[in-house]
Amino acid sequence: MNLLLRWANPFVAGKVAARLRAVSLPAAVLFGATGMVWGLFFAPADYLQGESVRIIYLHVPSATLSTLLFGAMAVASLGFLVLRLPSLALVCRAIAPSGLLMTALCLITGSLWGKLSWGTWWVWDARLTSLLVLFFIYIGYFALESLFADTDAARARIVTSVFVLVGAVDLPIVKFSVDWWYSLHQPASLLRKGGSSIHPDLLQPLLLCLASATLFAAWASFTAFENISMRTRLRRF
Repeated sequence: MNLLLRWANPFVAGKVAARLRAVSLPAAVLFGATGMVWGLFFAPADYLQGESVRIIYLHVPSATLSTLLFGAMAVASLGFLVLRLPSLALVCRAIAPSGLLMTALCLITGSLWGKLSWGTWWVWDARLTSLLVLFFIYIGYFALESLFADTDAARARIVTSVFVLVGAVDLPIVKFSVDWWYSLHQPASLLRKGGSSIHPDLLQPLLLCLASATLFAAWASFTAFENISMRTRLRRF
């Protein structure tokens, strides 16, 4: 418990975040540049979708992280409500901008891919609709946080943590919507039972792009956490 309380200290956690931030961004750039060059110029076109399949190198990483990051927010929120450690609420707040960015990027690239594949920018498909709901949940989180933060920071942490846990109900809907309902969106091809159905020539650069997006989100979250921790310390003086 003493170790947990030590890591829960915003000052200690901020120092760790600063060290990890210094490593994650260069790694993200390296993996991203390699993956994008490989995927855009050397990987083959898809036999069915042709050159439009190259959107996968932006769409799949952003789609994956849009839900994973909100899942991480839900875990941090649950930890905060159970343990009452303020740093866990700060972790949730630090992750949120990256999650919103990834969800927006997923919707934009998905619309572009839909135009090329389905002939329309948007359909009220189960997967697309549930992801749009997730986007508005992210927006709602920021709205609640800003509503209470200036007047009652402690209350803001509790309200936003509860909101995140309620919003997490949307995560399994996003994941399994293509299995539960008729959907124009293709079933899971990367994270699925039995392994990926993506051809290795496309999968290898895709995994590099996914690693890059993950490291970038980590860098952005570490940076945000460091800034939030600094503001928290300044308020105490």
